Amino acid sequence: MINWLKITTKEFSVFKLHFLFSLIQGIITGVFALNELVYIKDMNASNFQLSILLQLSVIIMVVSIGVNEFLRRISDKKKMLKVVALITHLPLLLIFFFPQDANIYSQNSFYHYAFLSIFFFFYLNLIITLPTINQMLKSAYTHDNFGRLYSYTSSANKIMIMITTLAFGFLLDDYGFAFIYVYPLMGVLGIISIYLLSRIPQVAEIPVKSSFKEAISNSLKYMNHVLKNNKPFLHFEMGFMFYGFAWMISAAIIPIYFNEVFEMNHATYGFYKNGYNVLAILLLPFFGGLLGRIDARIFGAITFGSLLLFTFTLGIAQYYMQYIEVFGIKIYFSLMIAYGFYGIFAATMALLWFIGSAYFCKKEEAARYQSIHLSLTGLRAVLSFQIGIWMYMAFGFTFTFMTAALSLLIAVILMLWSVKK
Repeated sequence: MINWLKITTKEFSVFKLHFLFSLIQGIITGVFALNELVYIKDMNASNFQLSILLQLSVIIMVVSIGVNEFLRRISDKKKMLKVVALITHLPLLLIFFFPQDANIYSQNSFYHYAFLSIFFFFYLNLIITLPTINQMLKSAYTHDNFGRLYSYTSSANKIMIMITTLAFGFLLDDYGFAFIYVYPLMGVLGIISIYLLSRIPQVAEIPVKSSFKEAISNSLKYMNHVLKNNKPFLHFEMGFMFYGFAWMISAAIIPIYFNEVFEMNHATYGFYKNGYNVLAILLLPFFGGLLGRIDARIFGAITFGSLLLFTFTLGIAQYYMQYIEVFGIKIYFSLMIAYGFYGIFAATMALLWFIGSAYFCKKEEAARYQSIHLSLTGLRAVLSFQIGIWMYMAFGFTFTFMTAALSLLIAVILMLWSVKK
């Protein structure tokens, strides 16, 4: 036994790989946290193009059920992860050849759509690596340690995100086209991180004998069966639908909101984009233990409620714009309150998103339940980002944020009602 963490030697070996993978992913996520601002501020992309960029990371999840059936037919998961790493990350190296002239981006949309295409390939790794790592870790960690160990890696991940985002923000303020050199480097780091992930012991699986077409049909039937018969999971996903709609319509306008209303530079944007992680890191160990002791729907109500408070406070922040400036970063008092709530949300969602669905099923069903969860995420992303942009252009920022807050209130009520029922 490893007394320090109270886990077995086998679990500790997996934990070390998971921990290092999370550190590298934190660096990558920290850099790409400024992606929207780079796209509209430095590359002069339109609001519509911005909505597509934000949409890419979630809309591809609508096909995750089909992808999961494909994954079930691959016996060598380690080799598969390595191939996926190359296909999804190598296109990032092409950004090295992008121009370093703002006028070219204003006059030619080719680079805007090339940028979108590159990130389409990059986000494809999410629907392959997420279910795979969920299955690997669910089998490698005991149920009692699952949430706790995930909270440790999530804390390390968030520390790296916070440091990287601030550093990259200052770099961009010094030179707006620094992303041309940094993004290809992130592609190389991404490949390295997934190669590390592939070293986690593979779970033995029963070979799939049915045809792919038949399997897709069976998966859709399985999804329908699960949602029809597993009422707690159905209510959990319904809550996520309302939450997801709210998050997406607000996420679509936050970069525009900060750029137009608050006129933020890269460093200030980076500060708010990930500064809340200080609070999230402090809270993650507590919430990691809490998730193992309470119903995941109660945990969901806490998560959605904290985002509700963030969205409401953010919507009225434009009317209270007092701030102090530290090292070129404008610290708005109203935004600090808003992002305090977001810190709670980040700590809880870091756990709920990755392992929440696993609490409603058996160990061997974890990947399939996660694929259902991801497919529904993609479904609600079909138009949500564009609706957010449309609401902002038609009714303004306040109306859009308040609509998101109302949707989150419904999600909270639904979670509490489900538990009581």
